[in-house]
Amino acid sequence: MVACGDSGSNPGPDSKEELSLSERNLLRAMELTDSAISAHFSGAGMAMARYYNPYTDVRSDEIGSIWMYTSAIEAVNAILHSLERQKGGGNSKLYDEHFNRYAEVLSSLYENAKFYQGTFELVSYTQTKEWTIYGVNRGAGKGAASVAGIMNVYDDQMWFIRELVESYKLTGNDAYLQEAEYLTEYVLDGWDCTIDDNGEELGGITWGPGYVTKHSCSNGPMISPLVWLHEIYQGKSDQITHRYIDAQDKETRRTVQVTKSDYYLDFAKKIYAWQEERLLRSDGVYDDLMGGCSPGGPETETVNGKTYRKGIRCREMAGPAITYNSGSMLSGAADLFRVTGDDQYRKDASNLSDASFEYFANPEQTKEGYYTWDISGFNNWFNGVLMRAYVDAYPEHKPVADYIDSFQKNLDYGYENFLYEGFLPTNLLVGWSQTNNNNRTEGMFNFAFAAEYAVLARYELEK
Repeated sequence: MVACGDSGSNPGPDSKEELSLSERNLLRAMELTDSAISAHFSGAGMAMARYYNPYTDVRSDEIGSIWMYTSAIEAVNAILHSLERQKGGGNSKLYDEHFNRYAEVLSSLYENAKFYQGTFELVSYTQTKEWTIYGVNRGAGKGAASVAGIMNVYDDQMWFIRELVESYKLTGNDAYLQEAEYLTEYVLDGWDCTIDDNGEELGGITWGPGYVTKHSCSNGPMISPLVWLHEIYQGKSDQITHRYIDAQDKETRRTVQVTKSDYYLDFAKKIYAWQEERLLRSDGVYDDLMGGCSPGGPETETVNGKTYRKGIRCREMAGPAITYNSGSMLSGAADLFRVTGDDQYRKDASNLSDASFEYFANPEQTKEGYYTWDISGFNNWFNGVLMRAYVDAYPEHKPVADYIDSFQKNLDYGYENFLYEGFLPTNLLVGWSQTNNNNRTEGMFNFAFAAEYAVLARYELEK
């Protein structure tokens, strides 16, 4: 494990040094990340304790899932991205002091993510293939995780893909890009390409290969990484195999070679259109899933002597609305507008920005002058996805500056009033419990707060 506790010459919380808001945000992001890595990870294999209590210095025996583990990668990527922007803005000192250190941490995180990997054979809509992907739970050794059936979900791969592509763009390490594309192939193999009565694909990606419900969280998060992959290959001749079903006879499986650039962008548009058509609510935010599905469980069928997964028809939208589902679609709309210039994506992003803030942000519910965001369940991490989406939307919709500022204010209030041993409380506006044993925190929340600070650092430079 790469040591991450020494933050170099970072000014501490009580430093009198005059800093720009961007630099201050970045230093806080590094402080929170260093504390979280030191507290939550242990051993050469970087096993991640789900919980840590800074008041009792106790880490939980429960190990975090791959989704929780990926939140650490997200925080480190956000710091690297901000360091890069600092250097571009003329502040090379922070970059020179910290970029290589965090790049090494990133490498260690990816290496030890292999404890979540496993291999299984999957019958999909177009093929049967063996895959090595990430299971929900950590295995006893690298590559030894249980991943079949419901033991892996597509959204976990999507969040990992997002970070892999970001890591590739930041470091130029081709291994990150190769794994991102491999996992992308796995995820898109889960797209329901079976044909309806009108000759159109049913579409949508189920929560995982062991499920039939089609979720916002197993579709929307893939849009932005697909756009980024399109950009990486734009103007290049690299090709990929597209697998689909003949629209005429509705059963023959076919393949065609297409350029990667077109393939990734076409899928980004297709996933976006599917989710917008089926899961956008009348109040302008996104619902959680499409349920009422037939068949009620994964089934296969035989076509021309080969076995494939049956298509799934889902009839009912179901909630609740959650911030990250609107956030992934908002980032997707912003990215699609950036590369296509299609003004409808810009309009979608503007409408979704305003509708989501109206729906999810509660003014002065907890503290006068501050907005309250729901922090029940996993919402602290979910909310960070929406904040990042507001930053993505800002270039074309300046009113989101006020929405972004609500996150800046909450983080600063929590940091300036409740920071303890390098940790923030789950509730930034209320603080810690007076009962020490009640102050354990989720690792992914600690990393989420750090990632938010790092994204805000970049935003301050770019706006």
